[in-house]
Amino acid sequence: MKLLDRARLRRFAILALVATAGIAAATWLLGSLPGPGPREETVTVYIPRGTPFGQVVNLLDQNGLVRSRLLFRALAYVYDAPKKTKAGEYEFTRAMPTAEILRKLVDGDYKKRFIVVPEGFTVRKIAARLAAEGLVEEKEFLRLAGDRKLLSDLNVPAASAEGFLFPDTYIFYRGLEANRILKEMVTQFYARVPKEMIAEAGAQGFTLVQWVTLASIIEKETGLKSEMPLVAAVFRNRLQKRMPLQSDPTVIYGIEHFDGNLTRRHLERQNPYNSYLNRGLPPGPICSPGLDALQAALNPAPVKYLYFVSRNDGSHHFSETLPEHNRAVRKYQINRKSSEN
Repeated sequence: MKLLDRARLRRFAILALVATAGIAAATWLLGSLPGPGPREETVTVYIPRGTPFGQVVNLLDQNGLVRSRLLFRALAYVYDAPKKTKAGEYEFTRAMPTAEILRKLVDGDYKKRFIVVPEGFTVRKIAARLAAEGLVEEKEFLRLAGDRKLLSDLNVPAASAEGFLFPDTYIFYRGLEANRILKEMVTQFYARVPKEMIAEAGAQGFTLVQWVTLASIIEKETGLKSEMPLVAAVFRNRLQKRMPLQSDPTVIYGIEHFDGNLTRRHLERQNPYNSYLNRGLPPGPICSPGLDALQAALNPAPVKYLYFVSRNDGSHHFSETLPEHNRAVRKYQINRKSSEN
């Protein structure tokens, strides 16, 4: 090869490197420029599944996030965003650089939604809370919560996920399938409930569903951790004596569209959850119990109580005999209602 040809090749190579470096520098510089809006102003954008990338750019532009559509599309190809953008809900600031927006889209850096499921929530309340956050269709979540095949796959030995959606704070994102949300909550149950407790329930003669059912009733009857072993003792004593549990929360659970007013007619109406008319535990849990209630169900207080009544301050009066209980009812319920009238 002639020396002149070699010199030309070197010049071309140098020019190519300079051009490549220039393009890279320009891309970095332009991609790093702040967006068109105030830094503190946030925007939430939801990208449904199957949305073409051109429509994604339109959505971002409509929300004031694109300084230049031409620049945005040019940088998008550098990040391979047309192929790698993930559907979902994103949170941006109007001053966010184009490169940062594209990085979030490609990485699937979704907007996180923190969902609190308190102790004592039912499946219906959980479904309503998730639906209110736009995470699920309420009816679909409830359908999945009773899907026998899904429940079997999740190791839930019951006809419903009720009681097995562990109370906790979860981080979900919009676009996550409802069955994955359900799976996460059931997985948390088995992760947080010690295997030793499950084994102890079996050693005490309870199936897993029976134990969770008893714990769920305890959870609904008192919000005081200190009272849970006493409430557990009442129900364990009644079960041993084959007495009806007579728990109002179980009756309420069995009433469709309960209006908040429990009447004698409700107590006299037969349904599988009416623990005034049926002996033993109801057919399944009535809410999601927490660890305290699950622990109390296995460790009842060493007392002979068979009754309790609300003191109307969040606590309860416990009694061993019916005459004592009736006196407590008159003191805390009947006399109070008379004085209010």
